[in-house]
Amino acid sequence: MVSGRFSRRTFVGASLAVPATASLPIGLSGALAQDQVVVTMITDAAGLGDQNFNDLANAGGSQAAEEFGAEWRVIESIDAAAYVPNLTAAAEQGQLSVGVGFLLTAAMEAVATQYPDRFFTLIDSVVELPNVQSVLYKEHDAAFLTGVASGLMTQTNKLGVVGGERIPPVVRYEVGFKAGIAAVNPGAEVLVAYVDSFQDPEAGKEFALAQFSDGADIVFPVAGLTGVGCYDAVSELGNQGEQWVLGADVTQDHLAPGYELAVCRKGVDSGVYRAVQQVVEGTFEPGVNLLGIAEGGVNFENPEGGVAFEDPNGNVPEDVMARVREFEAMIVDGSLVVPSTDEEFEAFMSATPEATPAG
Repeated sequence: MVSGRFSRRTFVGASLAVPATASLPIGLSGALAQDQVVVTMITDAAGLGDQNFNDLANAGGSQAAEEFGAEWRVIESIDAAAYVPNLTAAAEQGQLSVGVGFLLTAAMEAVATQYPDRFFTLIDSVVELPNVQSVLYKEHDAAFLTGVASGLMTQTNKLGVVGGERIPPVVRYEVGFKAGIAAVNPGAEVLVAYVDSFQDPEAGKEFALAQFSDGADIVFPVAGLTGVGCYDAVSELGNQGEQWVLGADVTQDHLAPGYELAVCRKGVDSGVYRAVQQVVEGTFEPGVNLLGIAEGGVNFENPEGGVAFEDPNGNVPEDVMARVREFEAMIVDGSLVVPSTDEEFEAFMSATPEATPAG
């Protein structure tokens, strides 16, 4: 399971929550009356042990529960049909239910409607109800920086993306990555393939092997448990220093030590941590929380999961890191708007890049 290697600095000032224009529903304040707050996380069908999204959410919730004196529980979903009954069970047993992933959107809306006196947090999607906190991330911004580094470091001028399902958060990763590559290496080719599952590491390995065989020297898995197979593939090939994978959400270097080039960090852990903290402290904020680089929600990081732009393992040369820093500054100050959809990517590719750092 992924360890909770993140600093509380990540969470300070991390919210861009839309202010609630009305008071919380009757009963929410009463839900906090019992001695200990109970928080229940509901996984998507990949469950715990995905070395990625669900494990990262679990790490953030576990740490918050320990620090703030809450009780942390996890209900694993064996398939999509389990989402509604699992969320219902969570609402029955505690004050906060955390749904992990876009795929729980419809179930979250249904259950949160039935339990207006309970709190709900949904990661990666939006449910517009007064008792739901929707946490979204600017994955495209971090992916753009990852694409910049990858586009400058590729030796074959061919890179790959192995996706799970083509849902909006994964699309943001894909198009941001492609845009970052294009910004510094417009002649590079990006191979994109979707497994249509977040639960199939064998297929992930097969897809990654195909991309490596086709000449890609850097592969970016954005696929949950399926992405574990990409690490198996690069390790099996054994071309250390010549073929790489990129971490999505969190470092997974332990799966193939020495083969992870860098990490496109996404603070799923910090989003869950913050929700638990708010419920315990009685400051729960419904509405949309949009977390980007400036809010500490995403960034490009080294494989150790430490401070952004440091690379103690020496995988990313300093001249490349300098270019990444330039683009990061432009994203933060608003002079560079990274595409997040297919349509925005097409417009980005059609536009003349007049304000990109020279190099």
